[in-house]
Amino acid sequence: MGKLTKNRKAALAKFDLTKNYALSEAAGMVKDITFTKFDASVDINVRLGVDPRKANQMVRGSVTLPHGTGKVARVMVICTPDKEAEAKAAGADHVGGDDMIQKIEGGWCDVDVIVTQPSMMAKVGRLGRFLGPRGLMPNPKTGTVTDDIAKAVTDVKGGKIDFKVDKNGIVHTRIGKVSFSPDKLVENAQEIISMILKLKPSAAKGTYIKSVAISSTMSPGIHVETKSLV
Repeated sequence: MGKLTKNRKAALAKFDLTKNYALSEAAGMVKDITFTKFDASVDINVRLGVDPRKANQMVRGSVTLPHGTGKVARVMVICTPDKEAEAKAAGADHVGGDDMIQKIEGGWCDVDVIVTQPSMMAKVGRLGRFLGPRGLMPNPKTGTVTDDIAKAVTDVKGGKIDFKVDKNGIVHTRIGKVSFSPDKLVENAQEIISMILKLKPSAAKGTYIKSVAISSTMSPGIHVETKSLV
């Protein structure tokens, strides 16, 4: 633990926790303050002026990052037998119907995204208690409940990510890896911010984007100047 404390001290010495930085500055700094031996993920936290407990203030969507996340998502497709070949050809990692449902009910769910068809939702819907807490429940709004299985799988493999505001009013999602150039991190972050702005609920009053921070897996959060984003 001592080493981590030392690294954290070194990281904190490189920037001012109380200051808001331009997005381009923050993207460069997150690389400078990450001392992991592995290629850490870079995340963005966007605090919104919404009450997510109210249905008319839910912010949920999907976006394709221009430079991907640096990680290829593992995709499960739950479909009818006539769609299985299409799903496999598109690159799905796990494909099936009732057998996949049974695996999930048995506690196995080692995937990042689940895609299914509208006709299978009656069965998949019963998996809510397994999939809901993991954020894996397919949803038509994010394109993961569709008859165009091939497109859904290709989109996810190509860097499309789903995001949803949590109960604290924060959207938390990955925007790349520390090995990405600052420009790529900035462009990915701008794509997410742009989509969040488009999804602003009409019922949301006051300041919509309250704060933005970016961080890596092991680094402190760097606060971003929100005025430069809108």
